[in-house]
This record gives sequence, C-alpha cells and structure tokens, in this order.
Amino acid sequence: MNDFYPEITPYQHFMLDVGDNHQLYVEQCGNPRGQAVVFIHGGPGAGCSEKDRRFFDPEKYRIILFDQRGCGRSLPHGSLEENTTSALVADIERIRRHLDIERWHVFGGSWGSTLSLVYAQHHPQRVKSLVLRGIFLARQQDTNWTFSGGGATRIYPDHWQNYLDAFPEGESQSDIHGAYKLMTGPDKALAEKIARAWATWEMSCCTLVPDENFLKEATTDERCWSLARHEAHYMVNNCFLEENQILNNCHKIRDIPTIIVHGRFDIVCPLDNAWLLHRELPKSQLIISEQSGHASVETNTKHHLIAATQQMLTLD
Repeated sequence: MNDFYPEITPYQHFMLDVGDNHQLYVEQCGNPRGQAVVFIHGGPGAGCSEKDRRFFDPEKYRIILFDQRGCGRSLPHGSLEENTTSALVADIERIRRHLDIERWHVFGGSWGSTLSLVYAQHHPQRVKSLVLRGIFLARQQDTNWTFSGGGATRIYPDHWQNYLDAFPEGESQSDIHGAYKLMTGPDKALAEKIARAWATWEMSCCTLVPDENFLKEATTDERCWSLARHEAHYMVNNCFLEENQILNNCHKIRDIPTIIVHGRFDIVCPLDNAWLLHRELPKSQLIISEQSGHASVETNTKHHLIAATQQMLTLD
C-alpha cells in the first residue's frame, strides 16, 4: 500500500504579486530539475498543507504548491475582493510563467479538481497530465447537495443539525445566500461562529470513518474563516462558471492523460461527478477508491493518488 513520501521542506518560497491587491504564497520542493507538477488545493479557501507535498516523489518531481487568493499564507488573508475563478486561472498561468515552466503536470482535489479542469480547458497546451481527486463539477445541483438541504444532510442529519444550531434564527437563515450574508456582515463574532459551523459541517462529512485528528487540523480558526467564506462566496456566484461549463468543454482536454480518483462513499462530492467526467474523457482512467469518502488522506485514496503520480512520471 502506497504511503506518503517522507516529509520535505521547500527549497524556495516567495510571495508573488498577481495584481488586484493580492499576493500569493508559492513554494517549490523536491528536485529543481525534476518534472514540474503544480498542486491545486481545495476549498475554495482551504490553502495547502505540509502533507500536500508528499504525494510526489521528491527525487523525480519539481513540486510547486501555492495558496489561492485570500487563503493560507496568501495576502490579504480572507479577502474576497477580485476573487473569481477566472482570476485564479490567470494566477496559475502567472506562476507557470514566473517559474519559466513550459508544461507541467496538474494535480487537484475537490475544488482543486474544478480549478484544474477549468485551467486545463483554457490552457491545454500547458498541461502534461491531470491527476484529479474528489471531482466537483460546480453545477447548481452539486452545491445544493451539500449546503441546501440535499442528500448529504440526509446521510449526516446529526452534523447538519449542529450546523443549523449556529444560526440565530435556525434553518430559515441556513441557505447559502443567508449564510454568506451573515459571514460577510458587520457582526464579526456571528460571522466567525457561522464560518466555524460551516467548515465543521463539511469536514465532518469528509471521511468515511470519523477522524478527530483530520477534523481538528481542518477546522483551525484561520482555516474556518477562509474556507467557509470563500466557499459561500463562490457558491452564491455559481462558482463564476456557466452551468455545466466543465462537462461542456471536455472536448478541449480529451487528449490530456487523466487519472480520476474518487471515493466510493464520498458524501461531499458524490461519485457520479467522477463518472460523468470520465464518460466525457474517453482516454481517462477512473479509479474508484473503495472504503473511502472525500478526503485525500484516507488510506485507499492516498494509495491510488500516489500510484497515479508515479504513473505520470512515465510520460516523459
């Protein structure tokens, strides 16, 4: 069973000014002469972690990680200004050009899979391969599933009730627009309370088997603030995409080698997201991670993701 590569530290990290009053934290790890791979984190708003470096063989990969606008170590923290999908796609291209990389592998999970796909559809000539996990297609039905009384709330009604209890007026305020209004409103204490409840609800659904350590790491104060507000910001704006945009544009990336890894029991992003994507990409591989939910660190999913990054090394 594949496990994480050993812990590594960056050989370079810096802040990249991308305009619009945003500076992105960017780091490089592994082998400076290795095959370039960019890691695109989830959320929106989650930021990268030290574990994210460890899906890749550090002797063979030049590993690039960055925190998207307003989250992680990027500045200003929590900023939603000029924070759109098209801006994030442009940021990825700025990073590639800044690092003088001609083509690179792209690895993304959850919202990171969404952004990876949109980036690849805009810049297919720059993408050597895609490794995608926990597919989120960013359709209205996908946001409704988790945050508007959809299927997830029926599977985890206890966690959903904990979320509803955070609202002063209960369920009447809990739709995405209502939550977003409170999280961006003048009452900072209430905004922080709703953000923590939002993040805790989502993270509680991420693993098939309850994992207190995972939940604790995923719900620090800073992480809750950026994750919840960013996600709500994107959801109320339909992720700044046309409905079904990703599936409708799969013809643009049909020749890019793609491995899709998705948990059989993913409650945050149900498996049919990956199934539909796989059908639109006939050259893709769909690997269903049995006994797994949504999180990348679950044993079977981690094994399949590392195997995928090993496979992608054979493309050169």
